[in-house]
Amino acid sequence: MSHSSDIEKQKREKLKEIEKLGIYPFGEKYGVDSNVGALKDNFTEGKAVRAAGRLMAQRAHGKTVFLDLRDSTSRIQLYAGAGSLSEEKFSFLKKLDIGDIVGVEGELFKTRTGEITIKLSDIRILAKSLRPLPEKWHGLKDVETRFRQRYVDLIVNEDVKKIFKTRSNIVSKIREILDKKDFLEVETPMMQPLAGGAAGKPFKTHHEALHRDLYLRIAPELYLKRLLVGGFEKVYEINRSFRNEGISVRHNPEFTMLEVYEAFSDCEGMMRLAEDIIRKTAKAVLGKEKIEYQGKIIDLTKWESVSFARLMEENFGILPKDGEKTWAKKLKQKGIKLEKDEVSRTQLINIIGELVEPKAHDHPVFVIDMFKELCPLAKTKKDNPELTDRFELYMGGIEIANAYSELNDPIEQRKRFEEAGGEIDEDFVRALEYGMPPAGGLGIGIDRLVMLFTNSANIREVILFPQLKAEK
Repeated sequence: MSHSSDIEKQKREKLKEIEKLGIYPFGEKYGVDSNVGALKDNFTEGKAVRAAGRLMAQRAHGKTVFLDLRDSTSRIQLYAGAGSLSEEKFSFLKKLDIGDIVGVEGELFKTRTGEITIKLSDIRILAKSLRPLPEKWHGLKDVETRFRQRYVDLIVNEDVKKIFKTRSNIVSKIREILDKKDFLEVETPMMQPLAGGAAGKPFKTHHEALHRDLYLRIAPELYLKRLLVGGFEKVYEINRSFRNEGISVRHNPEFTMLEVYEAFSDCEGMMRLAEDIIRKTAKAVLGKEKIEYQGKIIDLTKWESVSFARLMEENFGILPKDGEKTWAKKLKQKGIKLEKDEVSRTQLINIIGELVEPKAHDHPVFVIDMFKELCPLAKTKKDNPELTDRFELYMGGIEIANAYSELNDPIEQRKRFEEAGGEIDEDFVRALEYGMPPAGGLGIGIDRLVMLFTNSANIREVILFPQLKAEK
């Protein structure tokens, strides 16, 4: 039998012993005075306190026992000794294990070394832990288990908790920034009759009562634009979207996006908005505008724009009028490996990402002047109808955001849909025919922004429960 199995067996034996005492080992509601962090911050010698949390350490010295109690805010030491607990309660300590959740009463004092401690007068079991916590929970060999058993990861890794607290703070700050600018937060359908608003393979489902197939959304864009038609001039949604595609260090099939639309704005307005959101969020959440990501410093006070069209021409001799087959031919001539004789939008974007990556390690880079064929929902530039008024934002070598001057011409929109192939969203075209104001639209990848702000190399580090292969 393994060491882990031995501990599990001992824990279950202690469970039976507790039940024999007439004590229910999965206790009831337990009111506390305050969390542990507040108890320590507002320390008063001799103050009576009531707290609850998980036991994380236990040290016995004869008739004296020290324990560590941790809640969501902090850790505090517990002391039990002569004159502290009754003999019955002191004996009960032997039936407790690391991992158990307990409620405690006592008074605050400081040890000779100055450590804030609760001198116990009572301790109650609130939830008996039946599995041992891992002694070591880090390193590559454990990474799959960490993601699969995130609940254990959060118990034993404080740094992981900090990542998700930071994530929550980032989302809250973004909401605050947009709310102050009078944007309205809305919710749009996650199940849609047509998968549109972005390029991507959707997840398909079937609604029994409606007798129709539906798709989990790949983006909320077309519904948010319908709201611009309806008269809401500034809207945003922090949305869950889904793409039935590969999993990588930067891709999860279920992900979180911020999408913002502003009537009477454009791509330039969205540039300023993206910079404002990212800089203010960094300053509020991290307290700085220079952040470290994977050994590189990204300066958020310095922003640059580079031309997609110019990069493609200078590096590959590619012009927007060439078309997909010629793009592929020219890329192959430069040693770029392609699976087919045509190049996809995703492949071109990835190539551009590699070209701007060195710049994007030092500061944010807007990639502008995208080809019309790559952007079926964006307006073309007045001075060059082969290019669109759009940008993609790169930071730390990662694509973080995407924005357009939104196409609001219903005739041109129908034409673009027809050229792209596939089913046309007739209701969306109909909405545009009622008149959509000129507008700017912005999408920011929340998961990727959190990766940057927490210096996480893998998107699964910033998603609480990422998608994984089935457990063996």
